[in-house]
Amino acid sequence: QVQLVESGGGYVQPGGSLRLSCVASGLPFRDSWLYWVRQAPGKDIEWVSSIFAGDQSTWYEKGVKGRFTTSTDNAKNTLYLQMDSLRLEDTAVYYCAEDRQGTRRGKGTLVTVSS
Repeated sequence: QVQLVESGGGYVQPGGSLRLSCVASGLPFRDSWLYWVRQAPGKDIEWVSSIFAGDQSTWYEKGVKGRFTTSTDNAKNTLYLQMDSLRLEDTAVYYCAEDRQGTRRGKGTLVTVSS
């Protein structure tokens, strides 16, 4: 059974940074595509980034490209999302997921960007 457990969310002012983590179990981590998705209040789930753990190939939604960086520590089965230059519109619950649509995801961690 796959388990995805996110952490690292919190409150931050615009322009600030946060680093999210996701510990994964029950899947072949090194051979997996892993995703960050988010859901802002009142909106649908939105894809944020993708990474293939085996070679660190990454893809980003255009609105976060250059501000967010996803990576993995394969020895720890952990996925990261480094978020810099945060904006008000980045406020959302962030989930790590097995699929780009976020249908198989963890319970999420809340990121609030506010002045």
